[in-house]
Amino acid sequence: MAVAALEAAAEKTARAASAAKEAAVAASAAATEAAGAAAAAKETAVAASAAATEAAGAATVAKEAAMAALATTEQAAAASSAAKEAAVAAEAAAAATARELAAAMRCSKKRRFHQIDEGGSRSSRDDRGNLDLISALPDDVLGSIISRLPTNDGARTQAISRRWLPLWRSAPLNLADDFMGSALVSKILSEHRGPARRLSLKWLWPIEVPVIDGWLHSQALDSLEELDLADIRDIPLSVFRFAPTLRFARFSRCGLPNSISTLRLNFRCLKQLTLQGIRIMEDALHNLLSGCTALESLELTYIYGIGAICISSQTLRSLAFNHYGSKTLQLVIKDAPSLERLLPLYQDCDQGTIEVIRAPKLEVLGLLSEGLSKFQFGTTIFKKMIAVSLTTKIHTMKVLVLDSIGPNLDAVVDFLKCFPCLVRLYIISHPTKDMNNARKYDRLDPIECLELHLKKVVLMNYDGSKRPSVEFAKFFVLNSKLLKEMEIEVLNNRNDKWMANQRKQLCVDNRASRDARIELKIGTKKSGIPKMDTHDLLMADPFESGAFC
Repeated sequence: MAVAALEAAAEKTARAASAAKEAAVAASAAATEAAGAAAAAKETAVAASAAATEAAGAATVAKEAAMAALATTEQAAAASSAAKEAAVAAEAAAAATARELAAAMRCSKKRRFHQIDEGGSRSSRDDRGNLDLISALPDDVLGSIISRLPTNDGARTQAISRRWLPLWRSAPLNLADDFMGSALVSKILSEHRGPARRLSLKWLWPIEVPVIDGWLHSQALDSLEELDLADIRDIPLSVFRFAPTLRFARFSRCGLPNSISTLRLNFRCLKQLTLQGIRIMEDALHNLLSGCTALESLELTYIYGIGAICISSQTLRSLAFNHYGSKTLQLVIKDAPSLERLLPLYQDCDQGTIEVIRAPKLEVLGLLSEGLSKFQFGTTIFKKMIAVSLTTKIHTMKVLVLDSIGPNLDAVVDFLKCFPCLVRLYIISHPTKDMNNARKYDRLDPIECLELHLKKVVLMNYDGSKRPSVEFAKFFVLNSKLLKEMEIEVLNNRNDKWMANQRKQLCVDNRASRDARIELKIGTKKSGIPKMDTHDLLMADPFESGAFC
């Protein structure tokens, strides 16, 4: 039995050894597999590291390429801006030379020039022996100068010398004398072979339409660039033959045919359009505007016969308008992605409403007054200058002009909240004794405009004898933290003692911005619509240079 027990134990031990061997083999296999997995993981990690390094390099290259592209874009923009400035400077230089030449011609009944070299030299001297440098300029430059002279002066340049004799007939025609007789207009158009640069005709009511139509069909006007017609009762349809070449057009107190609503118009070069004192139907106006595919500046003043204007333009940058007549004008800016200026030139009468749906670049707004019954931007609504809803803020607005009775400080502050990034504020005030402007600035509810952006305030019609006027002005003195300049135009002539007392009442020494220059000066009562060139897009602030009267 002992032997049997030993055999059983040996067999059990053998089975255990076999199981241990199999376990060892399995463990070895698992270890080998784990080593393989580790090696694979290592290779994957190395590959991932290499890929990350490559991606980082690619990102660096992409970043450098983006920076280079940005620099190139900035250089191109700078070059474009420089080229534009050079073109404007050249235009201004030619215009200045033309003015000087015209003045010189008017100062002397006859300018005598003689050729130094009869064999063809362009050098010449005047009757005092002074070198005539203008005559030495190339033909195209002289032609540009002549084209900027009044018509009579341009024609007179033929008498300067033989050098000038052929230039007027070949220079771009500037037919722009007011009150010319029909015979003279016909003579000039028959003698000048073109091209024409500018045509300006006024006070032609006694002249029959067929005569005007004949002028407009003249070959000399085939490439007309600028057209200014005024006081023509019925403008012929032939005026629209200039659509392909016109860059500037102005129609004042004229009768535009309503049949233009059925025409297919394409003013592909027109940049500026002025309609003043025009009676026109709505569909005719909209058809005309829809054909101005490159229009940048539009002025609509004293327009009759329309009740609504809807503006959709990809290129329009400036819109100035007012309205005349029994209808209340409804202006809707539906889609104007390039619009920078909106100039409603209303004042006292209830004649307009404005709704701005989309104008993402709008920077200049004014003149807003009680004459504008409603102004709506998004869901923000002002009625008679009083905010009834302030849910939409316009962060692009930089310049604002208000014509306000009082002025009402609460109403003005609501405008500051609506335009939080406002930089310049102009206010034409009409002081009244019953206005309550003693408003406290709540530091727990700061106004972003006053805290971070407002740099210039101009207050017109200031009456320091009325306490509300003082409180209104003092609010900006004490709360505009980044203010650089405040102009207060005082009504009536005041002495130095009065001015010093006003500065004390305004707490100038306690002003919020220590860098602010606060100036009180004698001014005249401002009550009219601002006078400005609404088409001058070079000025960031069109109200800056004496626009108010």
